[in-house]
Amino acid sequence: MKAIGYHVPGAIDRADALIDIEAAKPVPGPRDLLVRIHAVSVNPVDTKVRAKASPATSEPKILGWDAAGVVEAVGDEVTLFAPGDEVFYAGDINRPGANAEYHVVDERIVGHKPKTLSWAEAAALPLTAITAWELLFDRLRVPYGRTTQTGTLLVVNGAGGVGSILIQLARRLTGLTVIATASRPETIDWVGKMGAHHVIDHRQPLDAELERIGIPQVEFIAGLGGSEGYADVFPRIVAPQGHIALIDDPDTFDIVPLKWKAATISWEVMFARSMYGTPDMIEQHKLLEEVSHLIDSGVLRTTLTETVSPISAANLAKVHQRIESGTAIGKIVLEGF
Repeated sequence: MKAIGYHVPGAIDRADALIDIEAAKPVPGPRDLLVRIHAVSVNPVDTKVRAKASPATSEPKILGWDAAGVVEAVGDEVTLFAPGDEVFYAGDINRPGANAEYHVVDERIVGHKPKTLSWAEAAALPLTAITAWELLFDRLRVPYGRTTQTGTLLVVNGAGGVGSILIQLARRLTGLTVIATASRPETIDWVGKMGAHHVIDHRQPLDAELERIGIPQVEFIAGLGGSEGYADVFPRIVAPQGHIALIDDPDTFDIVPLKWKAATISWEVMFARSMYGTPDMIEQHKLLEEVSHLIDSGVLRTTLTETVSPISAANLAKVHQRIESGTAIGKIVLEGF
């Protein structure tokens, strides 16, 4: 099968940073699906792994943790899907990724593709939807579907992939007031379309920006990027007994200043369930099924902003560069081999 991978980690501007390869078609395990890939999305995790992680064997390392495709075959113990089903999922970071014509994935972290979306529109969603869902409902423990919920959620990096779907979830499935950070005219417009009640400029001090809109403290903070730079301001703007959830990779993040507000801080890593085979791993299947239903019901929308074709090393490298530039809005998807 065709695939895209690399032998040596490093910067994306090298000629061999990502290469087109021929790889063996994978064989599904007992609970695996063999999926014929139609579209894949790129997330910051792809660029971080490519920059630092060496292949575990002499074979090239294949990235890709967002996919949409058709089930071609199933393992002996599979009960949730059948050949011919259209699916979308984010996969397991401990296994080869989906930047390939065929991919194997555990059925417990897969959902049925929304019927109303194209392959590209569906591939834009899984990793960010899982991350945003778990951050909001599992880590911050905001009640799902309770629109009488009071309080305010600050989404830092609102125009990114996770922010784009998190804003939608909070606006449409809770009663929270949603504040998103954005700075450029196009990102300000985007987060407004996603449903943010207020937009503040992350290039300015966040406490001053919150004062400007008359909301000096917030009950919930979603730190989706640059958290190390906000470590001094988060303790000032989080409300007493508030909650902060982070997804990025700060070198350090001092939580001691949060003590006197009895504030909680949580990490969200959507790969944790699949990495460790947790007993509740199937919750990701369930939430993707719910996201699919919410999409088809018109409650949520795809966060796709750009489609690139075909799926090739050259095109994938260009998308990696866009993600690393920090200028991408929503999600970029590659479609078709």
